[in-house]
Amino acid sequence: MSFKINDLFSVAGKVAIVTGGSRGIGKMIATGYVLNGVKTYITARKAEACEATAKELSAQGPGECIALPADLSTRAGREAFVSEIKQREQAIDILVNNAGAAWGAPFEEYPDEGYDKVMNINVKAIFTLTRDLMPLLRAAAGPDAPSRVINIGSIDGLRVSTMDNFAYGASKAAVHFLTKNLAVRLAPKGVTVNAIAPGAFESQMMDWTLSQHRAQIEQENPLGRIGHPTDMAGLALYLAAPASRYLTGQIIAIDGGRHLGKYQD
Repeated sequence: MSFKINDLFSVAGKVAIVTGGSRGIGKMIATGYVLNGVKTYITARKAEACEATAKELSAQGPGECIALPADLSTRAGREAFVSEIKQREQAIDILVNNAGAAWGAPFEEYPDEGYDKVMNINVKAIFTLTRDLMPLLRAAAGPDAPSRVINIGSIDGLRVSTMDNFAYGASKAAVHFLTKNLAVRLAPKGVTVNAIAPGAFESQMMDWTLSQHRAQIEQENPLGRIGHPTDMAGLALYLAAPASRYLTGQIIAIDGGRHLGKYQD
């Protein structure tokens, strides 16, 4: 067994899928992978944005970024995406289930369609995509080198948010439990399943909140800031690297300690 840094943390030569990879947290993760030699497929509903990000990241290398636009909120979209991946690859090392949605509205006015949309893409799509890509994940797994599923949850699934995002918090708590459930069932198949629970990062989903409340969010954070892209990329790289091969079923908050509260002097 080697304890050298490259042997513990290298991901070069692996093949990954990052859903919702054209922007925000998904782009942060995809960037980390591509810059470290991973062939990375990214999805997004908007083809133009997906292809622009793939071109941008591929130019940075040494890995390759490939755009496969898809609407993963629908069964037809997921099936088309899985079919395309199976035509291109015989095995997948890493699946990052990042695509998600949010919907804010007062409790008394919260619409059924908003609740259904959030649950469908944030929870159901993770389950069905992982299920349907399992043959490729198993094909990449070795006796001491498991394939990886990394689900993106949220600290709003760990604590009660002050925002009116009822479906979002519930969906992310469901993602966390689904992660544990799948971890137990898929470990014998050579696949680990972990979740990242981010706090505040720069993303389109957070644009309005940060534009209105950034100072307060930073003041309430024990580390005094929001997350940087390298913070997210670093954790995603660790969860894909040999160093984390014995880690499964874990929900890792990356939020500067925000979900724990803040010590008052």
